[in-house]
Amino acid sequence: MTDPESNVEIVRKATRELARKFDHDYWLDKDRDHQYPWEFVKAFAAGGWLGAMIPEEYGGIGLGLEEAAVMMGEISASGAGMAGGSAIHFYVFPPAPVVKYGSEEMKREYLPKLAAGELLMAFGVTEPDAGVDTSRIKTKATKAEGGWKVNGKKVFITNAQNAQKILLLARTSPRREDKPLYGMSLFLADLDRDAITVREIEKLGRAAIDTNELFIDDLFVPEDRLVGEVDKGFYYLLDGLNPERIVVGMEGVGLGRAALDIASEYAKNRVVFDRPIGQNQAVAHPLADSWIRLEAAEGMVMRAARLFDEGKPCGPEAAAAKYLGAEGGFEACDRAFSTLGGYAYAKEYHVERLWREVRLLRNAPFSQEMVRNYISQQVLGLPRSY
Repeated sequence: MTDPESNVEIVRKATRELARKFDHDYWLDKDRDHQYPWEFVKAFAAGGWLGAMIPEEYGGIGLGLEEAAVMMGEISASGAGMAGGSAIHFYVFPPAPVVKYGSEEMKREYLPKLAAGELLMAFGVTEPDAGVDTSRIKTKATKAEGGWKVNGKKVFITNAQNAQKILLLARTSPRREDKPLYGMSLFLADLDRDAITVREIEKLGRAAIDTNELFIDDLFVPEDRLVGEVDKGFYYLLDGLNPERIVVGMEGVGLGRAALDIASEYAKNRVVFDRPIGQNQAVAHPLADSWIRLEAAEGMVMRAARLFDEGKPCGPEAAAAKYLGAEGGFEACDRAFSTLGGYAYAKEYHVERLWREVRLLRNAPFSQEMVRNYISQQVLGLPRSY
């Protein structure tokens, strides 16, 4: 596959077909029973899709972000929502710093296992007292014989119940006011249960995928598990942040489309006062408006992804893609909720699950307010408000 446009359509068709083998009832069961969707993950592993952005020489298929975004959008739109999206995108994007900055030995040992679905990885950045100000993390790595000892806490960590490895950000030098993001290092560490206590967080949505607090007590990390150079770990993470924002935007679009499909079908068939409710503009127009907004959001997602694939700056576009996907997706799910009326509360109609999952995207991976802060400061040149 050489033409990017044809690649996108090939990926769209293949991943749509695969994802839709797992229907809404499959995801309802996983959500209700809090069961990790291993069957779904294994199906994508068998198709080679877990290594979408891992280079071919390390067992992946070496696709660009445009193709990966389309894949994640199709997963979300199939009804898998953020449960299916999170189950797959943690194989696709967190490894990015390892691909770019890891040692050759590290890449050859771990990337093929990730691409094959033989290794599950968690991503350990967020902390209880730091929030979006990553410079203030308190987890510390100190030198020890043959490596490092890590101590601290992490929160909102996906996959930690099952993961064997964790890509862990820790302070290796004190915070400096002139360079607050310097002095943090990135480690591909074992998720050793003897040194890490994992406590699951009960939450509103995405119940099939675990979210956790981690308490790290003298975790030993060998020297060769340091990714890149000491103190530069945060800058390595930046290579994964824009792709994550772009893909989350596309997952919001997919969630919105899944809800819109359900609402449109219901509006065609639900008869009240001797006419289908979809004949009423008060029902039809909000759904039509959501379709337009989701199309526009996808356009921004693909623009941002194209810039990334071309090696061009894409920070504002990535932020806008996340913003529009989250807003459009939530609005579509909320309008679907209104369309179904009382039936939207019934789990068998699936809208409530999509609504619960899409709400996350207004808060994560960074909030809509922080997107507006970023654009106002970095694009419009307005004074910093915090």
